[in-house]
Amino acid sequence: MTHPAPTPEHASTRTTPQAPRPAWGGTARPRSVRGRPLVAAALLLCGTALQVGGAWGGLARQAWAGPSPAPLPTAPSTPSASTSQHDSAAKSGADSFTDAAALLPADAITHHTGQFDGHKIAYTAHAGTLTLRDDSGKPTARVFYTAYTQDDAAPDRRPVAYFFNGGPGAATAYLHLGAAGPEILAFPAGNPVDGASAKLQPNADSWLAAADLVFIDAPGTGWSTPTDPAHAAETFYTVKKDASAFAKAIQLWASANGRLEAPRYLVGESYGGLRAIEVADALAQEQNFLVNGIVMISPALDMTLLDTANDTLAQAFVLPSLEMASLALQHKLTPENAASHLENAYAYALGPYASTLIAAPPEGEARSDFYDSVTAHTGLPRDVVERERGRIQPEAHDVRSRAGRLYSLYDATLSIADPFPEGVDNSASPDPALDGFTRAYGSAMQHYAATTLNFRTPLSYDLLNLKVNAAWDYRNGQEPLVRPIPTLRRLLALNPTLRVFIANGYYDLVCPYASSRWVAEQVPVGRNRIGLHVYAGGHMLYTRADSRTALSRDVRAFLTP
Repeated sequence: MTHPAPTPEHASTRTTPQAPRPAWGGTARPRSVRGRPLVAAALLLCGTALQVGGAWGGLARQAWAGPSPAPLPTAPSTPSASTSQHDSAAKSGADSFTDAAALLPADAITHHTGQFDGHKIAYTAHAGTLTLRDDSGKPTARVFYTAYTQDDAAPDRRPVAYFFNGGPGAATAYLHLGAAGPEILAFPAGNPVDGASAKLQPNADSWLAAADLVFIDAPGTGWSTPTDPAHAAETFYTVKKDASAFAKAIQLWASANGRLEAPRYLVGESYGGLRAIEVADALAQEQNFLVNGIVMISPALDMTLLDTANDTLAQAFVLPSLEMASLALQHKLTPENAASHLENAYAYALGPYASTLIAAPPEGEARSDFYDSVTAHTGLPRDVVERERGRIQPEAHDVRSRAGRLYSLYDATLSIADPFPEGVDNSASPDPALDGFTRAYGSAMQHYAATTLNFRTPLSYDLLNLKVNAAWDYRNGQEPLVRPIPTLRRLLALNPTLRVFIANGYYDLVCPYASSRWVAEQVPVGRNRIGLHVYAGGHMLYTRADSRTALSRDVRAFLTP
């Protein structure tokens, strides 16, 4: 069992503020449910050599934009009610917002010190909004962000990391309060699925030790608010328009803060992996802004490679994660043998297992031997493997339900008491991580912003926006799906110093390690600039204290080569 990181020295002073759950698919079969969820819905959180982490336990582009408002850090203003603030803005010719967008307060700036990676760092936190605009200059969204910048650091040399989560529809509180920010939400060491008892605490593993951090919520998530909700889908909720919006927001922040020449990195989780590739391309093509590196945590790199209902490779990619989880649950996995177990599991999945799936279904004794082999590698009950015909659909209730426990897609070693041990439709089968303890990040962010960042609003922080997820358009023109891997290949070829850091958890069934490895192995140019790292844990591997520490150590080395 993991333990919370030790509490570092951490002090803060504050200034006055200035002016879903996935839609699982499923049929009404109570036991062996064969309906499958949309791949996208499951992502709501959603060097080339293997490195074991050693941890256990309608808008073509946003042409106009600007901070809204954009006070200087050194000149804090007196707080005022949102109505008077926006009335004043209208009189001065500045933007005037209505409805939810009017309830976002002026930017807030606070000053802090913290102990990160053994070093005491003084830093400034800036919580506020950036205004995105259409080609006519009309505001289209107020985008919420939190930036942490080290005091007295050289602005042209200090790296900047820009963060976003995935989903689509997930806010950045996961990475912000889970992995990289100066404070984290720690779950009880003895009961990691107990979100109700989670507590905020200083994060000695904050990435602030190596870079300045800018966490940006996508429009429709967190506190990022489209100004015209009725047309938000056509303005923002497509792969390409989403990338353009993020690219403009990043360019805005970098320009306003004098950081255009600083080393710059993108950090994305889950669907944020695909998003990071697209944002890097949009930054280059639309903002003439080249990134130095991309960090992807549990990334979705190609949606088809995660579609276990229809894609044979996707079915094979899940096998190593199931095998590693089975070994961990049997206490057979150690830091010393993890790498060899993972290599053997990958070789089996992409070798004998995939070969059997591709060929005609085995019959007779060969079929029985195949089912026995899959049972041995996955630890699943033999009758479940046979019912699945060896093609494991990890989201099916009968696959996740074993001995009265219901296991998580996001970490196949985590379980809760199964509320439906007799069997239930997949759509009614909750996930212990996505529907359970990780929901605590939302209220934690609301509390942290109000008490530590001095950013207060009556709006709820939208951690998982299911409407955004349901409205998302994955098409690229006439193509049925955006395919980001060719874009990544172009980025690596066009930018000869671009580096990519990919982190996966052993037990993640949503975006498994095997899919990341296979994609990296297919890249013809820049293969030696893609680093694969794997850690004990699942999709949100950083919820384990030891893995969070290991991830932070490896990322710090990546950010400061």
